[in-house]
Amino acid sequence: MASDKTWNILHVLPTIDPKAGGPVEGVRQRGIRLKQWGHQVDVVTLDDPDLPFVADFPLNAHALGPSRGGYRYNAKLVPWLKLNSGMYDAVIVNGLWQYNGLGVWRALQNSKVPYYVFTHGALDPWFKHEYPLKHLKKWIYWPWAEYRVLRDAKAVLFTSDEERLTARESFWLYRVSEKVVAYGTGAPPEDAGRLRARFISMHPELRGRRILLFLSRIHEKKGCDLLVRAFAEVASQEPSLHLVIAGPGHEALVEQLKRLGHELGVGDRISWPGMLKGEDKWGAFYSAEAFILPSHQENFGIAIAEALACGVPVLITNKVNIWREITADGSGFVEPDTLSGTTQLLKRWLSLESEARQQMSRCARQSYQSRFNIDAMATSLLDVLAERQLTN
Repeated sequence: MASDKTWNILHVLPTIDPKAGGPVEGVRQRGIRLKQWGHQVDVVTLDDPDLPFVADFPLNAHALGPSRGGYRYNAKLVPWLKLNSGMYDAVIVNGLWQYNGLGVWRALQNSKVPYYVFTHGALDPWFKHEYPLKHLKKWIYWPWAEYRVLRDAKAVLFTSDEERLTARESFWLYRVSEKVVAYGTGAPPEDAGRLRARFISMHPELRGRRILLFLSRIHEKKGCDLLVRAFAEVASQEPSLHLVIAGPGHEALVEQLKRLGHELGVGDRISWPGMLKGEDKWGAFYSAEAFILPSHQENFGIAIAEALACGVPVLITNKVNIWREITADGSGFVEPDTLSGTTQLLKRWLSLESEARQQMSRCARQSYQSRFNIDAMATSLLDVLAERQLTN
């Protein structure tokens, strides 16, 4: 463990809805481990306290909502922080472009309580190039809000060197104290056989199939359209190949992707189980022979770490910020975020002999143990807090 000190840590998030993806899961997983080590981890969220996932959250959650609009403005946040922040050794902002960051800055800019910011990929230049009008609006907002939030933070936390370096490219007005911390997830359940059998029994169309798994938010940045098209190109090479696309998403986009699959003649070979949690999620991982995420932008990808933990090799693009680590560990394949690149990922996987697939599975588990396990994730954060405290 990083030190003998017992830390009281407060995370501030716009939402703790599991559908929000990796940042929420990261706070949950790390918080559980730190509590097991004797630390105190609380959460302030701008959610309505009556929402069911607030009561189900495993950390002590202070819900100040309801909040206004997509920006999640909440007049209660600043007074709450001024009243209660003195009970904590550190306050951690999760994410940018919503009120939780500006609220923390307004409350703590002249306080003795240090705050830190996890950007969670929100400064990736992909957004600037893909959404230039939105980026222009962000520039209007940037100098008087997010720039100050990051400038005055004790440290701005990145989950890879790739994220740290590319974050510098989005705004020329940029001054932060950078720190890279380990990121990852907890170990999966060990009863793989039972979970696999349970998942297949719930989805009988998968019995006897070679399953490729996509498990993430169904969003345009995730390259789901590339995945459906690439799968259609290679499906004839292996009649038993079946694609599972699991995750929450806008209904219109999901229906569009389903239509695309049917138009390309592979609709009956793609399953759409929706968002998977708990044993359903782990059953899906243990049933898959490979995990695929052809994302155009991905800060880390908790699901990648979960796949590795289950010994499932990962097929990703070079727009996933941990692609260098995956390549170095031999725990998957990496290609560009194009149709040809996604198709090549599938072809490379299908070309492997059984023994080579098993070796890559072993590398996947080793990659998780050495880089992406929850203990490394929790210890890394404590190291940063302890280091920055010494510089006060």
